[in-house]
Amino acid sequence: MTTEPAPLPSDDDINPAMIRADLLAGLVFIVLGVAIFYGAWTMDRLEVRRIHPLTVPGLVPGILSAALTLCGAILSLRSLRAPAEQGWQTLGQALFSGAAGRAMAVMALALIYTLGLVGTLPFWAATAIFVFCFIMVFECWLATPRRPLMPSLFWALGLSITVSAIVTLVFQRAFLVRLP
Repeated sequence: MTTEPAPLPSDDDINPAMIRADLLAGLVFIVLGVAIFYGAWTMDRLEVRRIHPLTVPGLVPGILSAALTLCGAILSLRSLRAPAEQGWQTLGQALFSGAAGRAMAVMALALIYTLGLVGTLPFWAATAIFVFCFIMVFECWLATPRRPLMPSLFWALGLSITVSAIVTLVFQRAFLVRLP
């Protein structure tokens, strides 16, 4: 007895949740693009130093923010035109799924690492703590099935020390970067 594999969705299949997710992403891109454009526009122009107007510091971020705003507007308008019955309900279910929880855990750990640990601790210690916590969260808490605590603890400890040492040495010796 053979089982047929599930057919792959084609590009013509319309997922109502993705249409609504595109709308939200487009609005976020518009807000982000406008905010970056404002920051680029208000940067110092360095006119007193007789710097040419096409070499001002905010030119490239301004152009990129305009492109981001344009892409966000196109994405939002395209998703507004597409039919999406029960799209918000399906998107809500997807946002409260296990995959979304894991993505939120990754973002939270990355924010804690970049905004909280790097700069307050030595880089090698911040990286070791980040790697250790990442492994423990995804091996013992969010994995299905969950792994036993003690083997994961030793695995996470050894891997965090190794990764921290390698990353620190590569940045300091190979790339000649002064780490915080």
